[in-house]
Amino acid sequence: MSSIINKKPDNATGEKQGMIDLFSRTISYLRVSVTDQCNLRCLYCTPREISEKLACSELLRYEELLRIIKITVGMGIRKVRITGGEPLVRRDIISFIERLTVIDGLDDIRITTNGIMLPQYAKQLYNCGIRKLNISLDTLRPKRYKQITGRDYFHRVWQGINLAEELGFAPLKINMVAMRHINDDELLDFGRLAMDRDIQVRFIEFMPIGRDTAWEKEKYIPTVEMIERLTELGDLRPISATNIDGPARIYRFAGSRGSLGFISPISHKFCDRCNRLRLTSHGSLRPCLLIDEETDIKQLIRSGAADDDIRRAIALTILKKPESHALPADGSGNCHGRMSRIGG
Repeated sequence: MSSIINKKPDNATGEKQGMIDLFSRTISYLRVSVTDQCNLRCLYCTPREISEKLACSELLRYEELLRIIKITVGMGIRKVRITGGEPLVRRDIISFIERLTVIDGLDDIRITTNGIMLPQYAKQLYNCGIRKLNISLDTLRPKRYKQITGRDYFHRVWQGINLAEELGFAPLKINMVAMRHINDDELLDFGRLAMDRDIQVRFIEFMPIGRDTAWEKEKYIPTVEMIERLTELGDLRPISATNIDGPARIYRFAGSRGSLGFISPISHKFCDRCNRLRLTSHGSLRPCLLIDEETDIKQLIRSGAADDDIRRAIALTILKKPESHALPADGSGNCHGRMSRIGG
């Protein structure tokens, strides 16, 4: 484990730099799926007719999640994103987030949500100190929203987006998974949204994840095509990304209020700067989204493991982090984990 933990001081601060993997990447970001439950059935994420959901006993309890997060923060994690499933459907989620925000050394807490419950929870999240929201929305058309998600909640999501903007969440990001012949005719509509409002619209390549979802090679659109089509609205100017933007490449139209982000895990791999681990809703630590390799942390905790044992397991998981995922640039291939359990 000593080869994973960098013990040298971080510049003049005296702080540890944290965990370094075998390819000299600093691991500082943990994505935490708190549930596999979701109030949508998006065609690329969760099968429409799904019978098996994790029992409550299979989910990590909040105390277990907080213990793992505290341990990882002690090892160098500085940023945590809460995901699902849909994280806001889990009971007492606000009390968990309140406890999360007081962890010493955790500098950055973000939430990814489908937005359905934001009208109910946005103000409470803001009062907890959360400022960074990603909202998944693949269409601006109510009828199509129901076709993609299986549910008729578009107007509730739109209400949640407006409320989040009004409260002052920033950065406020909308994630749009672009799919040919499904929603790609709305690329320009989403582009206009970023021109008119202080929102970052992020266009995400359709990834082949899960055995039972509707991924087909014909639906995949590479980022270069998205950018080319969006230039119909004007010149897209690249702007310098910050650590807030993660793997996204950021562009802006001249005079626009918002920006566009492009996340290209297939056509333009960003594996060389990947800084993340994923804690799944069933309690496993995953070093790469697109490779089926996990470490069962829940079993360790429930068998009475000490913190040092958990640290060792985390460090060994980082040793398994690949230099790059192996999916081809044309989007073929498959990762078999279910996205709702891995964490979006």
